[in-house]
Amino acid sequence: MSRFVQQQEIADPIVLEIIDRPDPVAGAGEVRVRVHAAGLNPVDWKIATHPQAAAAFGVTAPAGFGNDFAGVVDEVGDGVTGFAVGDRVFGSARGRAVADHIVLTPDVSNLAHTPEGLDDETAATLWIATRTADAALSAVGVTAGDTVLIGGAAGGVGVITVQLAVAAGATVIATASPANHEFLKGLGAIPVAYGDGLVEAVRAVAGDGVTAAIDLHGTDTAVAAAALGVPGERIATIAGGPTPPYGAIATGGAASAPDAPARIAQLIADGAVTLPIEASFPVERIDEAIALQRGGHVRGKVVVTL
Repeated sequence: MSRFVQQQEIADPIVLEIIDRPDPVAGAGEVRVRVHAAGLNPVDWKIATHPQAAAAFGVTAPAGFGNDFAGVVDEVGDGVTGFAVGDRVFGSARGRAVADHIVLTPDVSNLAHTPEGLDDETAATLWIATRTADAALSAVGVTAGDTVLIGGAAGGVGVITVQLAVAAGATVIATASPANHEFLKGLGAIPVAYGDGLVEAVRAVAGDGVTAAIDLHGTDTAVAAAALGVPGERIATIAGGPTPPYGAIATGGAASAPDAPARIAQLIADGAVTLPIEASFPVERIDEAIALQRGGHVRGKVVVTL
């Protein structure tokens, strides 16, 4: 028997229970992963609380919870190549990641090898964040010489996006609460406070203006970028709906390069990119983990351990 975090209905408040279920078995073409940790994302609680969001992602009640995970392959079905028992892996299992075991058909869209030197808790936070960061940067084509405004820069996606943009040679202006400003300076960004006065704050530090923008929270950064003269085709938003304002590009992890998780995981393992973990909770305290993540002021990621 193994533990599985289950939700009987898609509703708010989220009511989760840890149930015991028979160990799943890897069939032909499948692998089973013994999960060590699962990283939380905003989309997890949005799926858990909004039936429309759940339906859009193919999640139906009763459902599991979570998407990102890391662990070890402990069973391999007939015909599987590229993965073997004992391999450390990380990946994506939409609506069922918080469990002792998950079974999936492995391909580049849902599973990758964990690089040597990268711990499971960090690996468990990477799938959605790396894909989303890669997609947002690609959407606006950030390159050396750009000055890019990044909104929501201290969150899990933002931290990676900031560092990749800096590594590309761009000047990065990053919005965050004042408590995260020193942290963002350490990543090579110029921090500014979000909220009222954002346009003036950015204008004060962007000597030659802003050439691109990425909004990782809503549309406030996209609106500010448009006011600063950034054309819509160089503004990307991941949370502004299908038709964001001012002709901005709506994007998300599905538009990332297939190798983004593995590539960025290696950068983290090498120490070239960092991704802080705000807090780690045992699975028995998953409600606390979700509450912290939903609070919206997490630096980096929140992890549930199994």
